[in-house]
Formats: sequence, C-alpha cells, structure tokens
Amino acid sequence: MIRGAVFFDIDGTLTPTSSGQHLAGLLGNAKEIEQIQAGYGAGTLSSYDAAMLEARGWAKRTPTEAHAFLESLPLVDGIAETVLWCRTHSLVPVLATLAWDIVGTHLCSRFHFDRTCGPRLEIIDGRYSGEVAQQFDEQAKRDFAISVATELGVDLRQCAAIGDGRSDVPLFGTVGCAIAFNATPEARAAASATVNSADLQSVLPILSAWLDTIPMPAN
Repeated sequence: MIRGAVFFDIDGTLTPTSSGQHLAGLLGNAKEIEQIQAGYGAGTLSSYDAAMLEARGWAKRTPTEAHAFLESLPLVDGIAETVLWCRTHSLVPVLATLAWDIVGTHLCSRFHFDRTCGPRLEIIDGRYSGEVAQQFDEQAKRDFAISVATELGVDLRQCAAIGDGRSDVPLFGTVGCAIAFNATPEARAAASATVNSADLQSVLPILSAWLDTIPMPAN
C-alpha cells in the first residue's frame, strides 16, 4: 500500500552547502564553482549554463573517484530516520534534485531513497569528458515528480516536497505539502510551511499533520 511520496532536494536541504562545493575539493576548482552557483542562485545563469560550466572541471576524473569523495559529503542530521519514517508511513522517499546524478545515486545507496534525478555527466572510456550528457532544470525536476506520482498511482495532493531554493519553486506549486527547509525567501514564499533546523526530522510533525488529511487508499 502506497499513500504518497515525499520529494527531497539535496543541495542546501540534505547538505548544509552544495554537493558541488564539496566536490570542488576533489576537482580543485572551488572558486569557479562558488561563482557559478552564485550566478545560478542570483538568476544570472540558467541551470543549463551552470551545468555546462561545472562539467568542464570534471574532465579526466572517474566515477570511482567521485563516489569515494562523496563519502565525506557534509549532511544534515536525521536523514536515515526521516527516510525510515516515510517508509513506515507508506510514503515513498524520492530525491528530486539538480545535483549531479552521481550525488543522488550515492545518497540512494547510502540512505535507501527510492530513486533520484538530475543532470548527468558524459563518460567516455570510463572517465568524465567535461561535457554534459543530459541536462536537467527546475521544470524537469517538477516533471520528474509528476511522472513518479503517476507511476506510483498517487495524486500530487498525496505528495510532499522538501527543499530550500529556486529550483524547488515549480515543484512546490504542484504538491499537497511544500516545506521550505533552511530556505531562501523565494522558496519560503512558495511553501506551505517553513522549518529552520540542523536535523531533517524537524519536518516530521508537519508531514505527520499533512498525512492525517490524506484518506487511506481503498483495498
């Protein structure tokens, strides 16, 4: 029995800072990543432009190197407990993110999220080429959530989203419960609730109250 889904952003939500800034420690381009992400946050760069610029720094690196480096990715507390709460309450936990797909894949393996999305880096002969194989923007993020809900057979009103920034706004407008977590003013304005905390479990009272409004599915 599935009652709904909960979509979690990664950068700025599950991570105190962005995964890209963390991975810059591997790539050696922290200043460039900071400038690119500031441009996206300010709206002067599109997600497509930001991804193309970030991808260049990945040239010659390997997925194995990236996965190993992601083991030290800084994360908020309470992720495992929140995912378990979702599954215990028949809610499917899903990552909906603009972080590179390797970041989502890593967190799915580590915390048992159901699936993930995101832009994908091109790989040639086992190494990243420095190009983007698949782009992904905030509208695609929303569309991904819609497709997941359709596949699960649940109405979007039976879905919740937890995020912190610009890329979450379109998704916030489609779900039954939108929680701005340590969020920007833009995300807070689009959300139905706001939480500031270092522990993801702080969203559970809001999710619990929202879940009480969703009818149990018929057998």
